[in-house]
Amino acid sequence: MTTRENLFYFLCLHRTGLTVLALSVMLLVWPLWISNPYHLGLSNLIAIYVMVVLGLNLFIGYAGQISLGHAAFFAVGAYGSAIGTTTLGGPAWPVMLVVALVAALVALAVGLPALKLSGHYLAMATLGFNIVVYTILVQWDTVTGGPSGFSGVPYLAIGSLVFDNEIRFHYLVWTFAMLALLMCLNLVRSGVGRGLAALAEDETAATALGVDTRRAKVKVFILSAVLASVAGSLFAHCYAFVSPDSFDIFVSVDFVIMVVVGGMGSIWGTLFGTALITMLPEWIETLETVKDIIHGLILVLILIFLPQGLVTGIVDAVRTRMVWRRHA
Repeated sequence: MTTRENLFYFLCLHRTGLTVLALSVMLLVWPLWISNPYHLGLSNLIAIYVMVVLGLNLFIGYAGQISLGHAAFFAVGAYGSAIGTTTLGGPAWPVMLVVALVAALVALAVGLPALKLSGHYLAMATLGFNIVVYTILVQWDTVTGGPSGFSGVPYLAIGSLVFDNEIRFHYLVWTFAMLALLMCLNLVRSGVGRGLAALAEDETAATALGVDTRRAKVKVFILSAVLASVAGSLFAHCYAFVSPDSFDIFVSVDFVIMVVVGGMGSIWGTLFGTALITMLPEWIETLETVKDIIHGLILVLILIFLPQGLVTGIVDAVRTRMVWRRHA
């Protein structure tokens, strides 16, 4: 093989790792390009949401299920870390780990009965779970602060390094987001990921091929809940304040929209879908009163014209066009 062929083979073989590396390098220098702290804070919010949506995309795009309650696990992480560090006085990192374990147990308790359902029945069950958690956050004001929210959450720190500004927090949250991205990319390329993909296509066929579909659905549901919990903890420590409005059912719907826009089953598309839906209100700030209508319209248009998702649909269209040109 020639040197060019060897290089091409190397690039194809390691394209995922090289892409992650290139993105990581870009994120390293990103704060040097962004001078406005508000825009950097928006980028940090995208990183936090990416973690939630990555887990949700595994559940929707690979396990073939639907959840309208992932903002509840996001809330478990945020309020768990806020209460654990502020009210109980625990150290931030161990508290975050304990809260993630609690979220996993809650997901197990909710998932075992709820995942016996499918389709819109499962969606309604997870939606009900989100409403229950939101109601607790609002009504249990002696613990959660009620509608006024919970303030005074301490910043995260590693030794003497305190993540108390947007630049420092940028490196922290995007490190977590990139680790979650790598984990999800490796998972979907493993035997477990292929089993999940088979489950999404046809549950009966996947069962016939030896996939334990019930156990697989519960496991990916727990994994997605843990990712949402860790993201919630980072959210609380980033803003030092949490309120129930950040975890209502409309936030869960936005997470689903991010999955659909990026492409169900597209891990890389998750980044684009999350960034687009997060930044969209900034672009249409003057239309704040009809934001939900615009979100719904975008979702409907994508489902009609690009049902596989915006990124996946565009990539497929480009590939198809290239094949047509080659044959022409």
